Amino acid sequence: MGAEGLRQATAHAVLAANYVSHQLTDILPTLYRGKDGFVAHECILDVRPLTHATGVTVDDIAKRLVDFGFHAPTMSFPVAGTLMVEPTESEDQAELDRFIQAMRLIWHEAQDVASGVWPADDNPLVNAPHTARCLISEEWTHPYTRERAAYPWTAAADGGEVPQRIAHKYWPPVRRIDGAYGDRHLVCSCPPPEAFAS
Repeated sequence: MGAEGLRQATAHAVLAANYVSHQLTDILPTLYRGKDGFVAHECILDVRPLTHATGVTVDDIAKRLVDFGFHAPTMSFPVAGTLMVEPTESEDQAELDRFIQAMRLIWHEAQDVASGVWPADDNPLVNAPHTARCLISEEWTHPYTRERAAYPWTAAADGGEVPQRIAHKYWPPVRRIDGAYGDRHLVCSCPPPEAFAS
């Protein structure tokens, strides 16, 4: 890569973070901007105003991003209720735009929760992520469709991209877990230390 390659990669990462920040600033403000309104290689999106207005949390957004095929950004660091988005130099324009569109669709889903279209305790956000098993094995009693759960891109009406996104759907292997419980009740599945004595 060398010094010049490292410089170019860094510049691309900084540009990508600023692009994401700028594209989402009308729905999720960015914390810690510099004096000219720019960020470095990451942007910290403040979800707290959205949570206050809709009840949708940073965890709900992170889990819903899995339904869109994204690994969730860092949550609640360095500020509780935020998402730290760090697009790397390898993310191209199309992938950044796909992430921005997913965040906007999630924001609209949060507005539907706030306006009563979906109940606060039963909507695509609080039930995310949606596994294939939950979609085919459960009696569906939710106020949103199975298609909306599994293929949230179909709500975007983005024409020809929807079939491709359906064809390349990422299916999460597990539903949402109780992370706080897991943090407080560690279950070690590794062999006991005695197994390594020999």
